[in-house]
Amino acid sequence: MTNINKGTILIVDDVPTNLKVLFTYLRSQGFNVCVAGDGEDALEQIPYAKPDLILLDVIMPGIDGFETCRLLKINEETRDIPVIFMTALSETVDKVTGFGIGAVDYITKPLQQEEVLARVTAHLTLRKQQKTLEKQKQELQQQNRELEAFAHTVAHDLKNPLNAIRGGSSILIDHFAPQIDPEVLEYLQYMDTASEKMANIIDALLLLASTRCQEVQMDTLNMSEIITGVRQRLERMIEEYQASMITPTTWLTAQGYAPWIEEVWINYVSNALKYGGKPPRLELGATPSGSDYICFWVRDNGNGLTEEEQSHLFVPFTRINQARIEGHGLGLSIVQRIVEKCGGEVGVKSQVGYGSEFYFTLPIRDHE
Repeated sequence: MTNINKGTILIVDDVPTNLKVLFTYLRSQGFNVCVAGDGEDALEQIPYAKPDLILLDVIMPGIDGFETCRLLKINEETRDIPVIFMTALSETVDKVTGFGIGAVDYITKPLQQEEVLARVTAHLTLRKQQKTLEKQKQELQQQNRELEAFAHTVAHDLKNPLNAIRGGSSILIDHFAPQIDPEVLEYLQYMDTASEKMANIIDALLLLASTRCQEVQMDTLNMSEIITGVRQRLERMIEEYQASMITPTTWLTAQGYAPWIEEVWINYVSNALKYGGKPPRLELGATPSGSDYICFWVRDNGNGLTEEEQSHLFVPFTRINQARIEGHGLGLSIVQRIVEKCGGEVGVKSQVGYGSEFYFTLPIRDHE
């Protein structure tokens, strides 16, 4: 007999001979084995024996196997214990009944020891894997809670002093520039630019965290109003790049969460300004995508992207064209997270020398 304990099995059968044969065989295979003569006995033993698997006879006096299994499955403490029925019945209706109340398998009597071992081993392995996944799920949930706490800390403990630095440097530059030594002024301008970049990174991280945990109400989008907000927020950048931007006079309507969708446009349009032609020429639009979705897009007149570059676009903290534009590589991954949470998809169509089209889809109606 092996000394390795492979798990605890509870055998429930009203026939002593069956109990003895199975008990002896499974013990010899390294299992810890408990036995019960009927359903009532099994239900009393389970809280103490804590079996990893139950071999349960169907036909028994008192509470039969089906009722015993049903009682196990409605109990939160025992519902996840795998149950394998042992039965001489072969009618399909009996098997369907057993699976319907939560059994994982059947073994037909007379029992073949090799078959019993194979099925028991398989389901114990599955159960072990299930427990591992449940543990990993709990660990991930704990990590997510810690990330949310970190995001809260970033918002309140980093943004406030950073805003003070940005405000102070801006005041010095705007009001005292003529009186400041040129070299000192250069450092102040560098400080102002660096603090603005840091604030953008913090905002991006906070948005990424919120899309992970925040539940939002989908509503009909006023895309004209959203694009007006995008123009206003990017006004300085549009002027800096001397860009032209063509937008529709009317928009097709879709469902989404307006604050997030504005961030999607901000990312797409700002990237088109950075990586577009000189000067950038942007066209925004929307077209039907099947019968249930609208595809919104931004086309630019840039150099276009290779297939290799396209494959890295929506990967967090990954940047392309790094020699031309600095960034933190979060923008497009946030876009993807937002759009997928709103029920759509993101993508890009691009060819070197012919510019790029970045798009996202949104549902026409609320599918929830």
